[in-house]
Amino acid sequence: MLTMLRHLSVFKNEGRLDINYTPSRLPHREFQRNLLTQFFRFAIENPGAMTQRVLITGNVGAGKTVLAHHFGLEISKEAKERGINLNYVHINCRQCRGNLFMILQQTVLHFHPHFPKRGYSAEETLQMLMQILDQQNAYLILVLDELEALIEAGGSEPLYKLTRIQESHLKEPQRVSLICILRELKYLNMLDPSARSTLQRNIIKLEDYSTSQLQDIIKTRVNLAFRNEAVSPSTIQFISELASAKNGDARYGIELLWRAGKYADALELPEVSPECVRKASTDVYPVIQKETVTSLGLHAKLLLLGIARFFKHSEAAYLSMGEAEQAYNIACEEYDENKRGHTQLWKYVKRLSALGIINTEISTTGQRGKTTLISLPSVSASDLEQELSEVLSRRKEEA
Repeated sequence: MLTMLRHLSVFKNEGRLDINYTPSRLPHREFQRNLLTQFFRFAIENPGAMTQRVLITGNVGAGKTVLAHHFGLEISKEAKERGINLNYVHINCRQCRGNLFMILQQTVLHFHPHFPKRGYSAEETLQMLMQILDQQNAYLILVLDELEALIEAGGSEPLYKLTRIQESHLKEPQRVSLICILRELKYLNMLDPSARSTLQRNIIKLEDYSTSQLQDIIKTRVNLAFRNEAVSPSTIQFISELASAKNGDARYGIELLWRAGKYADALELPEVSPECVRKASTDVYPVIQKETVTSLGLHAKLLLLGIARFFKHSEAAYLSMGEAEQAYNIACEEYDENKRGHTQLWKYVKRLSALGIINTEISTTGQRGKTTLISLPSVSASDLEQELSEVLSRRKEEA
């Protein structure tokens, strides 16, 4: 038997630490869960009588997504028991590149798994969705997670279409309600007054978790995922303090807990020590996945490589669009690629922003005129530069 199989893992069910796992209870989010349930009480008691729009907002790791999922499981179960055809569909707008057609396509696929991937406009797909709901006497709670990607890509128009679709069906059952998940309310300022007003009526604000609240959350996950006494109270407290330093990011804490457990298993330790946590804390990569970077087109990779190199060799927190273009031009020369124009580069910047790899904002002070400022908030510039260099070098070798 292999040596690695002789060691008893510290885990009993590491799937309970997966980002997509929804626990049976949500510590310190009971009030918000109850409020969400009250907002949608009509969907169970009088389906079709009205439609609802709710906005959930809070920082990364505040529990926005898991709150929505938990609510979705509960209301779907109750609807089924009452014989109501209520469908909870959760769509990540960033994964759909902020594209309304892709969002609607994913929604329709919930009802028709073989729906074509192309050939229809967003408007046609939306009309098809409404027809499907009518034909099946179905109701939909559509969750638009990471709504900022949709706003950045399309402005007010996508939300206007989604919120106004039922105005032509006023005498018929109201079938589509929305839950929008948004990190920062400032993105609402990018909408016109009409679209903005539809999202400001029912807001559930999730405050950052405190250290003691994070301890409760981490302890709950430890009980679900680890063997007894595999994680000590001092280690739980240590992880909670590190997560608290990340603006109360529970997701970071859970990712750190899982990775520390992996270090313990690799070292064949009987428990997860604080040293395992320290090792893991230098290695957690919770926001941007490698698959996201490698899936980019060639020139988007070259632009991102230039941006990463700029930050690797600079103490600056931002670079201008002009500096990004210069860095991109250098990368193109290195890889013998013809440079793309400013308009195409701006499209790449919007795409990278929608994917959450970079942040963009308009300069206010300290700049002559207005320019787009770019930052790299979620990943080490040196790590990103290394990853992109390896990917591009492999491509060059294969050419």
